[in-house]
Amino acid sequence: MNKAITDGLVLMPAPFAAGLAAWSSGDGTPGSDTYAGAGGGVLVPADQDFGACLEIVKTASVQKIRFMGDTPILPGCYLRVTARVKAVAGALPSVRIAGWAGTGAATPLAGVVTQGPARALTTYGEVVEVSAIIGTGQRGGVDMVWSGATLGHLGLDFTGASGGVLRIDDIVIEDITGAFLRDMLAQIDVRDHDARGDGVTDDTAAFNAADTAAQGRTILVPAGTYRLAGNVTLRNRVRFEGTVTQGPEAWFILQKNFDFPSYVDAFGDEETAFRKAFQALLNFADHDGLDLCGRRIGLSGPVDMQGCDPSKTAFATRRVIRNGQFQALDSPAWNDTVVTSQATYAAANPRQLTAVANVANIEVGSLVTGAGVGREVYVTEVNLAQARVTLSAELYDAEGTQVYTFRRFRYLLDFSGFSSLSSFILADIEFFCEGRASAVMLARQGIAFAVRDCFFTRPKDRAITSIGIGCQGMLIDRCQFLSNEQGLAVNARTSVAFNANANDTKIRDNRVVMWKHFCVLAGSGHVIAGNHWFHGDSTNAGVRKGGIILTSPNVKTMITGNYIDNNFIEWTNEHDATPALGAQFSFGGLTITGNILTVNDVAPWFNWLVIKPHGPGHYIHGLTVMGNVFRSLNGFIDRVEQVDTSIADLDYGKMRNITFAGNVFHGVSQEVRNPLPVVHAQATADRIWVVDSGTGLPFLGRARTIESVVPQGAIRNGANQPIYENPYVEPEYGATKRQFRVIFASPCTGTLRAQVRMDNPL
Repeated sequence: MNKAITDGLVLMPAPFAAGLAAWSSGDGTPGSDTYAGAGGGVLVPADQDFGACLEIVKTASVQKIRFMGDTPILPGCYLRVTARVKAVAGALPSVRIAGWAGTGAATPLAGVVTQGPARALTTYGEVVEVSAIIGTGQRGGVDMVWSGATLGHLGLDFTGASGGVLRIDDIVIEDITGAFLRDMLAQIDVRDHDARGDGVTDDTAAFNAADTAAQGRTILVPAGTYRLAGNVTLRNRVRFEGTVTQGPEAWFILQKNFDFPSYVDAFGDEETAFRKAFQALLNFADHDGLDLCGRRIGLSGPVDMQGCDPSKTAFATRRVIRNGQFQALDSPAWNDTVVTSQATYAAANPRQLTAVANVANIEVGSLVTGAGVGREVYVTEVNLAQARVTLSAELYDAEGTQVYTFRRFRYLLDFSGFSSLSSFILADIEFFCEGRASAVMLARQGIAFAVRDCFFTRPKDRAITSIGIGCQGMLIDRCQFLSNEQGLAVNARTSVAFNANANDTKIRDNRVVMWKHFCVLAGSGHVIAGNHWFHGDSTNAGVRKGGIILTSPNVKTMITGNYIDNNFIEWTNEHDATPALGAQFSFGGLTITGNILTVNDVAPWFNWLVIKPHGPGHYIHGLTVMGNVFRSLNGFIDRVEQVDTSIADLDYGKMRNITFAGNVFHGVSQEVRNPLPVVHAQATADRIWVVDSGTGLPFLGRARTIESVVPQGAIRNGANQPIYENPYVEPEYGATKRQFRVIFASPCTGTLRAQVRMDNPL
């Protein structure tokens, strides 16, 4: 590049023959003495070596010659100043290129080098050439670095002994930028804007200045380490040969090549690169997502996602991390922290533990276990001043003071530092947890966190954990959850694929392999559709666990079109501090339709739907089980449904709106239906026929409602004559109340068909 050619820039000073008034014996600034005015120099019209030249007598300790014209100093432009001189008589001095650097016509630039290397004159009549390079950047071969200068008055100095007679040829100034910049027309070098790359100097201003100057050209970051103490936003493409360092308090935004590999090139370390790229994702709007470009990121410890930008405690704009892998490297940073503390619980403050001993040791996000604590209860907040812990869910039977255990799992991506995070998406990512780490912990609050087309491979404890209500409206679609405990029997497993505490999750088209539980869902309004979760077990007649655990009694939830394999649906109210039925809704609002439910090699007491009330007085109000296929292989099971009465039973006299219909049963000894068709044959003439519904009503329910009684053939009296009486019925008869009576006006025999319900549908 040559500015004299490309921009018509005038660099060459006037020749001495044009007049000595243009040449100063001072700094060259306006008003300084000239060689024409001071009489210290004369023009020699025809020197045998130089032609027309300047002749001076050295009278000062530093004899200066400066061109009084303004030579422009431009960022990225490098000038070479050359002078040819010879000694004619007298003392022999040294000579060097020198100049005056300024930021304005009369404003000097302080703190810069203004002299080039000196050369001694040793022989009279010998032509000696000296040169020096001037530029704005710290580059190899640059003698005078004038960062911030806009103009200069250039020339030379004679130093050393005085009294000598000297002759000077015309001084040459030329643009040699092309010797420094590779492909100058396509890139800008940050060193041209005073970047030092020494790892100590703050190069923030230089990077931003280079971006301003680039105007569509590529910015080059040469070899070196560039410390950036402030925010840097580069709007042009960047090529890294060196690396940058920057603390979490400042951001580094690559707008044109915003992807993970570019950040790896910039920071030279995968973990740091991911943290800085995520920080940038939160701080500018040009991109909706961070593309990992298929790269695998090895993590030596959990990534505190909020800690990537301490200034952001909440975020609610749609953002995506996509297309890559995270891998847990062998490191002690993945080890759980376990704390045991005595604390007090009262149902009046159902989501708080008070008077918590050594509360400072308890981490937000810790799993809480203890007597009366339901599954997947986590620490949402810790108040040190009040020795108080806030919980993600209520405890069902923990009144009083006891010792609790707080276990903090470690997650590849930990969002728990955010008070709120909404509309965040993880897409096309594989989490290689390696049995060392869990995968993702959600923020404490937020809406519509989405995970799609991701693989969760061998999490140590959890794949996705919600410690608050950051799971509100969560979407999990087309993911694979592969347990780290596939070789263990079900009763030895401890891992859970995910949990949710809030409402309205959408769990669709996932494949889930051999966990203790697929999910633990509090809240309501869930849609669980098109998934296949199988828990498997090679133990004959072995224990099976719940696949889906519903912990709210009134769930308003659909479980539709799933493949449920070797596990069951468990429905509890274990996240209720007052689990006995009071003012709250009881069990209801669950729809189970169109599923395939299979099991093999289990004990006959296995069931696919288990309701476990944690307090008395509850009943079912709204349950639909329709169009499902139930199949047991390698042995029959007794029935598909059960009430676990280990804590409390249901009130069978209050059942409402329950439908079991259109299901298919294979390998099930007792098929259940509601309404249940019953056929009764009365061989002995009697007014009162006692009809037994048997065990075919769901949950061994009572014969509460008789919807219809239809004779099959004639009803006959003792004389074997047809009679045409209209009987009435009395439901809930007998010790079990699973019988009902059909009462005629006179003794008779015959066969009838009835539709019996264990609920009141009205």
